[in-house]
Parts: sequence; C-alpha cells; structure tokens
Amino acid sequence: MTPPDSNDRSAPAGAASPAPRDGAATLGPAAVHAPWRLEYLEALDESEKSAGPRDSDITFLRRYWETPADDAKNRVVVRTDTGMILLNAYPYTSGHLLVALGEGRPRLLDYEPAQRTALWALVDTAMDLLERTLQPQGVNIGLNQGRAAGAGVPQHLHVHLVPRWGGDTNFMQTVGQVRIIPASLDRMYERFAAEWSRLQG
Repeated sequence: MTPPDSNDRSAPAGAASPAPRDGAATLGPAAVHAPWRLEYLEALDESEKSAGPRDSDITFLRRYWETPADDAKNRVVVRTDTGMILLNAYPYTSGHLLVALGEGRPRLLDYEPAQRTALWALVDTAMDLLERTLQPQGVNIGLNQGRAAGAGVPQHLHVHLVPRWGGDTNFMQTVGQVRIIPASLDRMYERFAAEWSRLQG
C-alpha cells in the first residue's frame, strides 16, 4: 500500500504529517493541522498583533537616531537624512548589520511609499558595504514584523543583514547551543567605517 502523500488534503484535520519514506531526513518538524485555532488567532487584540509604539516606548533605535554625536559609540556606520545602518550589538555572526529608518513604525505598510523606497535603498547600501567589507559567501536578509514573528523591537521595524560562510553553523551552535562570534564589535565597526569612508572618497 502506498503511504499517503504529505500534500494530500484528504487527511483528517488534526492529523500529523506522515513520517518520511524510507528513513529520509525531514526538513523540519511534523505539521499538525489545527484549523479550529484560526478563530482564536484572528480574534487576538490588534495591539498584540502589531505591538505598536506607545508614548513611553523609547527604543534603542530611536535613541541612536536622535544622538548622531554618539554614532561611533553606538556603532552606527552610515547615517542618511532618512535612516541608518548599524552593527547589531547581539549578532548572529560577525558583521551582522541592522537597517532602520529614523522614524519608528511597527509595520512595513505603516510607512509611506517614499519611506519604504528609502528603506530598501538603505538595504542596497548595506548589502554593498557588507560585501565589500567582508566578502561573505552568502547573506541572509530579512525583517521580523511583530513580536510573534520574532521582532525584538516590534515598535521600530528594521531589516537584518547577516553574512554567512560555509561551516559557520557547527557543533558548538547546534549541539552546545553556543554561538561563536570570531570578531569584536569594535573591530567590525572599524572595518565597516573605514570601507564606508573609502567609498565616500
């Protein structure tokens, strides 16, 4: 008997996805279909979905934006009229950059079209700077909108650029749950700042 296909939509609701055939490795955890949770999720309070800013919420991104004199201390590498590129103080890998507009909003579509254009232009600049400075073998680029999506600062949308090299995920991280950051933040800032200065002529 042929086992059911993992895309077979005739499987009963709540059933887990079938085990892989012939001992093949899975690409992730098994899926449990629970359509009854949709009503609960859609009923979540809007503030929980977007975690919008409150008057008392002064994020580090806003503080950095309002204190250009502290750019070196805050490791802000690039500052424009609309936003900034800075080193993540808690990087996944050395050279992990953040891109943010000066005005903090929780959702991408909360920004005007011109602001979104400015944000992606900054991402382009950050990507060029990253490749020139570190020559990584790959780069992860993405944003987390909302706390449920993993945003650590959901009030102020920002984009991550994470340089990657073959073998940078190894025993220490997957088994030991310890991430090795081979270069200091100050050293990374010096390298990025020097390359940015060179590009500016």
